[in-house]
Amino acid sequence: MAKVPRSFRLLSELEHGEKGIGDGSCSYGLKDSDDIAMYEWNGTILGPPHSAYENRIFSLSIYCGDKYPDIPPLVKFESKITLPCVDQQGFVNFFKIPSISNWKRDFTLETVLVELRRDMAAPSNRKTPQPPEGAEFPPADLQTIAKQRNL
Repeated sequence: MAKVPRSFRLLSELEHGEKGIGDGSCSYGLKDSDDIAMYEWNGTILGPPHSAYENRIFSLSIYCGDKYPDIPPLVKFESKITLPCVDQQGFVNFFKIPSISNWKRDFTLETVLVELRRDMAAPSNRKTPQPPEGAEFPPADLQTIAKQRNL
């Protein structure tokens, strides 16, 4: 089977994200519409109902390096959150999310956001006390961090 080039794949994901396909609980799009290489993205997750995350909107930054989708993107929560898969700087550790810990090329940005939301709703996480609404993680240069991590 032919391997779809990164740019075609990301164009397809951009179109999918702009249409808002799904239940509306997660969305994503390019951070800068002039970013022709489609490196930097914004994501949003609505907190799942009946959880400590309910009625909150979580903002994320996503960096799709040159090796995406062969390797996962760099994902960082901007909104402060307490979740086992998120470190002290807001970065997501994919190895701590069972459903996507073994990254596959056919996983998408939507897959990542939906699985993060599912992790929020998991019985072990749904009642975890959260930081005050409006709190944010410190800013970070995703491009530099992605290069350091060879993404």
